[in-house]
Amino acid sequence: MSLIPFDAREGTIWYDGVMVPWKDAKIHVLSHGLHYGSSVFEGERAYGGRIFKSREHAERLLRSAELLDFKIPYTADEIEAAKELVLRTSGLTDAYLRPVAWRGSEMMGVAAQGNTIHLAIAAWEWPSYFDPETKMKGIRLDIADYRRPDPRTAPSTSKAAGLYMICTISKHRAENKGYADALMLDWEDNVAECTGANVFFVKDGAIHTPLADRFLNGITRQTVIELAKRRGIAVTERRILPAEMEGFSECFITGSAAEVTPVSEIGPYRFVPAALTKTLMDDYTAEVQPKAVAA
Repeated sequence: MSLIPFDAREGTIWYDGVMVPWKDAKIHVLSHGLHYGSSVFEGERAYGGRIFKSREHAERLLRSAELLDFKIPYTADEIEAAKELVLRTSGLTDAYLRPVAWRGSEMMGVAAQGNTIHLAIAAWEWPSYFDPETKMKGIRLDIADYRRPDPRTAPSTSKAAGLYMICTISKHRAENKGYADALMLDWEDNVAECTGANVFFVKDGAIHTPLADRFLNGITRQTVIELAKRRGIAVTERRILPAEMEGFSECFITGSAAEVTPVSEIGPYRFVPAALTKTLMDDYTAEVQPKAVAA
């Protein structure tokens, strides 16, 4: 797919309850969400015309906004219906969807309790987050300089736009050094997550993953844990120190964009994508595909 700028694409976007031409879906330069980070969003995928875990994403969007002290003026049912409309209108069956909500432009200043809350939803074709050939070999991760913040200093369980500022910086720095992404630690120097995905490790046939109480507990993360447990694979959620990575045999990351992506390297640590990672990749692919309905 050609790299057409996102403000120059064709199609329509759901914007405050109305389908508008893609190029007309704009905000004012003095919107509060742009200046003060009062914005939340979701990233979700549709497979075969079905939005995977649409309800969970809609409910998380509403919770994220509440954590930023604003209320989206639509219910989960209405958000789900809007996403379905966007998907149908786009003519896509396999697509990435991006709902985003933000405070508007009535008041410019830190306090903006009376500002209008806007919601927009777009969909576009977006293949796997990482190059498929590279993905099967395992991607290479740097270790980020920035840490995920202490939950006492930021609404860390919200999918808030402002929390991604250090993710963008970290991913850019990693890419400039030849890596695909970066692993972030928390403020106590435990392993946390990547810039837009959760991380899992394998040792002796069991899975270890950072306890998601200091960063976003991804919906894909929850799905993969459920898939592993269905197979009887032990899953331990705990604090993981960076030095422990030397003892893990496999590593993979998860997210709506990344899906399940093997990792071959994190800084000085090496991993070999193997059977358990491949099994969960296949299980996730099967899980997200629409199920046939018996006649």
